Amino acid sequence: MSVGPYGPSQGFPGPPLPPMPSSPPPAPPDAWRAVAVALLNLSGLGLGYALLRRWVPAALCWVATAVLLLVALPADADGIPGAALAAYAVLLLLAALHGAAAGLRTRLAWPAGAPLALVLGALLLAVPAGGTLWYRDAHDEAVEQALLDRLDQADQVVATSGHRSFTSAESDYRSALEVYRDLAEHHSGSRAAGRLPDSLRTYYTTVGAAYGQRDYCDAVEPLKYLRTVPGTMPKEQLGSLARWPDDRLATSLYECGSQRLTAGGTDWDARFGDLLNTFPRSEAATKVSPAVDAAVRKAEKAVGGSEPCTAVAQLRDLDTRIGGLSKSSGDADGTLAEAADRAGTSGDAGEYACGVDQYKDGDFDAAQKTMEEFVSGNGHDRNRARAKKIAIAAEVAQTLPKAGRKLPTTASGGSISVTVKNDGPHDITVLYTGPVTGSFTLKGCGGCKAYTLADTLMTGFKPCSDGGRHYPQRTISLPTGTTYFVHKTNGGSTATPASDTAVLRPGYIYTECAYTTRALGSGY
Repeated sequence: MSVGPYGPSQGFPGPPLPPMPSSPPPAPPDAWRAVAVALLNLSGLGLGYALLRRWVPAALCWVATAVLLLVALPADADGIPGAALAAYAVLLLLAALHGAAAGLRTRLAWPAGAPLALVLGALLLAVPAGGTLWYRDAHDEAVEQALLDRLDQADQVVATSGHRSFTSAESDYRSALEVYRDLAEHHSGSRAAGRLPDSLRTYYTTVGAAYGQRDYCDAVEPLKYLRTVPGTMPKEQLGSLARWPDDRLATSLYECGSQRLTAGGTDWDARFGDLLNTFPRSEAATKVSPAVDAAVRKAEKAVGGSEPCTAVAQLRDLDTRIGGLSKSSGDADGTLAEAADRAGTSGDAGEYACGVDQYKDGDFDAAQKTMEEFVSGNGHDRNRARAKKIAIAAEVAQTLPKAGRKLPTTASGGSISVTVKNDGPHDITVLYTGPVTGSFTLKGCGGCKAYTLADTLMTGFKPCSDGGRHYPQRTISLPTGTTYFVHKTNGGSTATPASDTAVLRPGYIYTECAYTTRALGSGY
């Protein structure tokens, strides 16, 4: 330092220095450097920003990548939400564009040459590409496992439902089938779809398990349901299972119908009808006519047994049901129609045995109705004459129960004369039974009137005693013994019929007089 006249502290200032720049001067534009920065940012690691020493946007890239990894891992069947992927892709694109713009005029901290950075950026693109491939494989495996889990759950539902009745389990069977259908149609290449054939075989055998246990009636509805499955599943998945229920259903319909026919059930004809209409050429269908014919023969035989009325009712029912079955099924060979006709004819003939049984059991009202129907519907039957006698005796026995102690015969006539007169204004029917049974009608007495109760209580009351009056009358011949008489007013009167019990002895002539009282009905 020079010393002048001003002393050491009084030197002259030197020339002014230029101002310091606030940042390094921009580098010359370099397109390769810009591309290298963009590629480095596309890796998702923010390395382009790091090499430009732009730490804030680099940190933003790191955070975005970390968030994506948290969302994506572990890989599951649902995959990464589409919104997250779209947002991340937009962020990478913006980072690449922004990084390229920044790297165009900014030198890299490392490496010095843009070509090396460009190669490094290209190599680092393998990170997101490899991660994508790895995630795709992991996601595919997760999807496979999810589909296998769905299949296992559906199989478990089927196994559990197999311990319940089909009616209560049907909705669960349908939900399991929906899972199988979805796997077959929308995931046909999956491992779960490869297991479908085994699951479907188990499904069919479980739903149709009642058939294997020979519970044929319980098997009908499940097997009908299984026949609808081919309408919802791809044919190639079912294969021979599509026809699996057919023979089993045909057999079940026959066996169920046969069992209920034998037991006197009420819906056997519906089972046979389903069989004949659905599987007309099946082996089971050929057994229907013989089974029906055997049922008719059995009922015919039972008419002569201890419960003839039950047998007649069964024959009537068989006639109706077999006739309906014949019409609904076509009955090409006419065997069903023949069986129906025979059942109807046998039922008509069996009414006689039924009426006799009712009479012997003391059910005289039912016996009368049965025998009257038999007489009306069987004009040429050999038992018709006796049936008429039994109907008369049953009607008498409803008023005089002792009259029904013996079954009437067809005997007629006798050695004792009995004259019956009508002292009433109405037509009457006289019925009698005993050693001989019969009936006849008498016209009403013209000019006669009904007696009052007081008249009948008067001393010397004697109907049919007016010598100047012509009483309608009829004389019949009866054998000795007890004969029971009932007379009833014709025209639908609900009055209690009058009755009399006469013990007829030889050597006497008997006269009976029928009259009517206004208060208490009619009497002899």
